[in-house]
Amino acid sequence: MRNVRFSTVFAAALMIAAPLLVHADDNWNQNHPRRAQVNHRLQRQNQRIRQERREGAISPAQAQQMHHEDHQIRREERQMARHQHGTISPQQQAQLNQQENAVSQQIGH
Repeated sequence: MRNVRFSTVFAAALMIAAPLLVHADDNWNQNHPRRAQVNHRLQRQNQRIRQERREGAISPAQAQQMHHEDHQIRREERQMARHQHGTISPQQQAQLNQQENAVSQQIGH
């Protein structure tokens, strides 16, 4: 009798928890406004780097270095979000934007 009761309770708990686990994954996939802003800037900078490279304003090595820096910023953004259920704080957004500003100033100089 005890095993039947445990199994019933366990099954009920699983039915309740399963949607919550799926919802937690949805939180990661949602386009949080601060993350979206940071990532939009990274995407825009990628386009600018490619354009400046095509126009000869920067060398292939400079373009590669800037792409690498942007990749590091994107990796840091993901790591920050991973620790905060898919979001980043306003302070983290400011920190990432500051790093993006440094790369942005290199483009076309």
